[in-house]
Amino acid sequence: MCSAPHGAGRQFSRTEARKRFTHENLRERMVGIEFRDSADFIDEIPDAYKPIDVVMEDARDLVSIEHELRQILNVKGT
Repeated sequence: MCSAPHGAGRQFSRTEARKRFTHENLRERMVGIEFRDSADFIDEIPDAYKPIDVVMEDARDLVSIEHELRQILNVKGT
């Protein structure tokens, strides 16, 4: 079987992320990442997701890391 996590997964639901974070928090955390600067994206703030290092450690027995990617774009349909 060749399977691994496709992303970090959420630590906060979309609803909880909208309660916890502000549009200004989003702007601060998205520096260097292209996104539509709109409050509609608050639920996509990186802090709403599990730390990727923890996720990769949890998947250690499933994967071998060959490349590490960095997010440069966030696209969300509204």
